Amino acid sequence: MTRLGALAAELGVHVLVGSFAEQRLLPLGEVDRQHVHNTSVLFGPDGQRIALYRKIHLFDVEVPNGPSIRESDTVTPGADVVVAETALGRIGLSICYDLRFPGLYQRLMDAGADVITVPAAFTLTTGKDHWHALLRARAIETQTWVLAPAQWGRHDEKGLRESYGHSLVVDPWGTVVADRGHGVGLVLAEIDPARTAEVRRAIPVRDHRRC
Repeated sequence: MTRLGALAAELGVHVLVGSFAEQRLLPLGEVDRQHVHNTSVLFGPDGQRIALYRKIHLFDVEVPNGPSIRESDTVTPGADVVVAETALGRIGLSICYDLRFPGLYQRLMDAGADVITVPAAFTLTTGKDHWHALLRARAIETQTWVLAPAQWGRHDEKGLRESYGHSLVVDPWGTVVADRGHGVGLVLAEIDPARTAEVRRAIPVRDHRRC
């Protein structure tokens, strides 16, 4: 983290790190040897940490035609909804499997998020059917920009874990404005606050919401 914060300062940019395994401390200050947090960190252009988010929803599933994954065996869930004030606007943080729980994104919207980040390693099996649909839905529901950096490729020699890739940028209308597809590379897009205001004026769901 120290190195990546220094890189943000060197380049003068915001850097979203993670998710990664964060050491967990027990109430008396002892290190938890059994569980970690699945954590994402946002650094500002001065290299200082702006926000830290610990993944709330844990991936305990039997992937069709894939592996059995129980994240809760080694990860303790977080509890806090995190929206960071930045020079780029209010940035809401989430991680991977969180994407399937729209209630979290409604809370990020309620907290004033203009942009929501979703670093992820969606499996190939679920990603090909759900990744684009879920990201577009979250963007449409919250009327925010969604930035979703995604792992791609195989994670072990047997190929039992393979990630879908397709790092995306989605605008507040739900339009995919950038998609890396498969492979390693960069996704670049202009985040226009005027587009956010335009969409929110056209369909003012925040004013119409009753529950």
